[in-house]
Amino acid sequence: MARALINVPAKARKGDVIEIKTLISHVMESGFRRTQTGEAIPRDIVTLFTCSYNGEEIFAAQLYPAISANPFVTFHTVATESGTFEFKWTGDNGFAATETAKIVVE
Repeated sequence: MARALINVPAKARKGDVIEIKTLISHVMESGFRRTQTGEAIPRDIVTLFTCSYNGEEIFAAQLYPAISANPFVTFHTVATESGTFEFKWTGDNGFAATETAKIVVE
């Protein structure tokens, strides 16, 4: 299972623009490299990252082989109501990881 680090403010005022930072632990093999014997190393990357706020998707990113290992994604959104952010990463070879974070909006 991949390790995810998420930074979401615990509290915000209604209407505040908040910054969300995420990092997922993943080796991200591009599929373009070869072993010492010349065999291709199979591609193994995170291909999609999404974030939902109280069930509504607010951010999505498609990732490609040029993305580095342990992809770090930062984005902004408006704090509208208290609730839960759900973060999902999916990728090659059946990779899937989900994390959540709560926010209190005053």
